[in-house]
Amino acid sequence: MKYMIMMHTGQDATEGIANWSQQDVKRHLEFQHDFDRELRVAGEMLFNEGLTFPDQARIVRHDGKGAPAVTDGPFPEAKEFLIGFWIVDCAGPERAYEIAAKASSAPGKDGQPLGIPIEVRPIVGPPQAGA
Repeated sequence: MKYMIMMHTGQDATEGIANWSQQDVKRHLEFQHDFDRELRVAGEMLFNEGLTFPDQARIVRHDGKGAPAVTDGPFPEAKEFLIGFWIVDCAGPERAYEIAAKASSAPGKDGQPLGIPIEVRPIVGPPQAGA
């Protein structure tokens, strides 16, 4: 079964990383690389990426005339935002939850687990033709 595992963070966490020591940042990045490698070796990783901060996001809508209407986004009142994701193929939801829990345990300041909220969502695939 395929799952999208999404790492969300809030403004406080984003601002906080700027105040981490170089050792804390290095520890966090090493954890992420090791975690990704474990998923690849297990044959569960299909795809993963980190995302830019929301100040670089844009909202795009069709303007009815053919040109895209592009505005800043997401909304500033959002308290959390998507910072990265993994697409995994694993045995079932219990394994997806284990993967998500490990992602949530990424080390932060002073090596303490961040406890980042991780959303797990099954991937259902494209809609069936004629449905």
